Amino acid sequence: MVELCRRHAGLSFWQRFLKGFCLLTMTPLLCASEALETGDWVQQIREDHPRLYFNADRFPAIRAKALGEERARFDAMKGSLDPLFDQELVFTNPLIRDGTHSTEHLLGTQAAKAAFVYLVIEDRAYLELSKRLLARVIEYYHMRHEAQLNVAWTAASRMNALAAYDMICNDLTEAERSEIGGSLFRAMDNMMPDRREAFFREGVGTPEMGFYGTRCLTWYTGLVFHKHGIDDERATELLMMGYRDYISLLEHRGRVAGDVGGSASAALNYAMGHYAWAEFDFFHTFSSATGINMAANWPYVPYLLHYILWNWLPDGKQYGYGDVDHVTNDLPLQDMHMHIAQMIHFYGDTHPELIALAKWMRTQVDKKEEEIIPFAPFIVTENYDEIEPAGPPQTMRTARHFDNMGQVFMRSGSGPDDTYALFTAGGLLDMHRHYDNNNFVIFRNGFLALDSGSRPSPGLHLPFYYVRTVAHNCITIYMPGEEMPRYWGFPAENEKPEPPHPNDGGQNKILGSTILAFDQNEHYAYVASDATDSYHEDKAELVLRQFVFLPPDHFVVFDRVTSTEADYPKRWLLHTAAEPAVDGPQFQADHWEGRIFSRTLLPDDADLTKIGGEGKQFWSDGRNWPMPVLEPGEWGYETRDRIPPDDHDLLGQWRIEVTPGDAREADLFLHLIQVGDHSLESMSASTLKQQDGRVGLGFSHAGRDYEILFNSVGQAGGRIAIRENGQSLLEEELSQQVKQQVGLF
Repeated sequence: MVELCRRHAGLSFWQRFLKGFCLLTMTPLLCASEALETGDWVQQIREDHPRLYFNADRFPAIRAKALGEERARFDAMKGSLDPLFDQELVFTNPLIRDGTHSTEHLLGTQAAKAAFVYLVIEDRAYLELSKRLLARVIEYYHMRHEAQLNVAWTAASRMNALAAYDMICNDLTEAERSEIGGSLFRAMDNMMPDRREAFFREGVGTPEMGFYGTRCLTWYTGLVFHKHGIDDERATELLMMGYRDYISLLEHRGRVAGDVGGSASAALNYAMGHYAWAEFDFFHTFSSATGINMAANWPYVPYLLHYILWNWLPDGKQYGYGDVDHVTNDLPLQDMHMHIAQMIHFYGDTHPELIALAKWMRTQVDKKEEEIIPFAPFIVTENYDEIEPAGPPQTMRTARHFDNMGQVFMRSGSGPDDTYALFTAGGLLDMHRHYDNNNFVIFRNGFLALDSGSRPSPGLHLPFYYVRTVAHNCITIYMPGEEMPRYWGFPAENEKPEPPHPNDGGQNKILGSTILAFDQNEHYAYVASDATDSYHEDKAELVLRQFVFLPPDHFVVFDRVTSTEADYPKRWLLHTAAEPAVDGPQFQADHWEGRIFSRTLLPDDADLTKIGGEGKQFWSDGRNWPMPVLEPGEWGYETRDRIPPDDHDLLGQWRIEVTPGDAREADLFLHLIQVGDHSLESMSASTLKQQDGRVGLGFSHAGRDYEILFNSVGQAGGRIAIRENGQSLLEEELSQQVKQQVGLF
């Protein structure tokens, strides 16, 4: 029954040759597409093992890489196993409440490492070690299942366990294949989402999410045990479930990325981490098992590099969008060397411009000592040496609209002293996104207008402050009695019973904004967004923001806000890392080497109030929502050192609230913002301008005179005029369309 894994590679090759002859013709992609559409790909699954991540045909090149250019990494892998030979595999805490906080599940990863080392150097000691590790981790899976406890939040170590079995299958006796393989199959099947409800802290996931939880194991289990003689009917069922899920994932991500790039979430700790592994794991395994290059049908994948480039701030920082912890705001580059290598491997022949960028970007990141799939660095054997690294051009466009991601990036250049901004609106995604429509973040030598808060879990700070509109640079409208929607997260033990959600006056829908206009050129970038539908319909009739960036360091922000009742207070918010100094209608604040000035021109009766400092950093609805203090024994206590202190600068320590002096239904907010370094002692003088249903401002800076007017009623629009040395440099109506952009940079 399981003799299929002993079939010789030669027989398997000819069988696959006859089944997949079209792959050798002039139209390989057409034939592959037909196989995918008709389901004939199942018939092309090779009968021999290994077949999960690589096969016998590809292994010589993989072995050569392990013993050649990646010898140091291979030796490190081999060395990490040596202490295990004489070590008794004792479970230290097999019934821990959350297996993620234990190392027991990593025995699956160790088994895969031992199996790979065995295949490379053919030392049977590593085969025996892999068998011992695999048997032990399978025992652990069954123990956790019986106790109704999770194995881990992510599935990577279990994917490794399946890969380990796949790699050593040929060298197992029939009894071992029945015992080890049968037990592994049953353990995996016990975890499947169609078998039972998820256990506590068991990541399951859907194809619209990161897809690194238990549900993804359907594909890998089905592929390893396809026609293996253990439970062929169920294996085929799992195989098809997994295939449908991964095709759904690729369709979703392809739709989101479009032709500019993106991921299933705009929170980069996800997009640049586990999320990207989903495509590559599927491409490797599908190609290895069937001989069909699945990656060729999904050309959107390498455009992720383009998206990352626009997120890349000086010194390797990022904006901190979405569910980012704001501890360092470092760009999460730790997985990128491997992700880039896989992009080169799969797309070097079809996307040379992006692969040139990939090779340049690879010089900016470090290799990890060990990947979550530990043998992955050895299986990416295609490097396309003829493609030379090429970084982005010195001069990039002023702004780039990633419409499906719901983001507009703006920059004055790409240097350490340039100005960078992110505007959030529109988009298709709600994964790890906050209630922050029409939010903006500004970076210039520091985080000058920032997203505030962090994501401790457990703790009420996350669902009650961090994700809420009040934590962002947005507009709030307070309607008494409004009930705010839930977000993920739960209270720490000493925060129970959980109080009602605070009414921050913010948005009650994560989606609900529409970008009405976008334009950019060398002189300015402009975006107009209507976020009305993201607020409760009983309080908001209009929340419209027009945002203009005037390189290198000025911004004009115009908001039209109409509430259903005059006595529903409106607030215009801007968060700073350090305490702002308020002087009448303007304020200034510093962070690192940067400085921000902001002046309120409308409302003409505006009050500026600063809120923050010790005990009020995260103030909402009459109280502070600080970082949690965790108790010994409660979930999360093991990782309490990841929770930043309340006074950490990148969490935002202060905010300015601009409020109208009198209550009225309709208000206009007009602000001029200027950024620079500490040599900027004062901001540009400005003048309020009003004419013919339009309102705006004029100011002068560095030999140029600027006038920006906005429609105060009706459709979003306006006019911009720039003069230099008395000569007209530009004069035009602000666009009322979302202008499309062509090309990468």
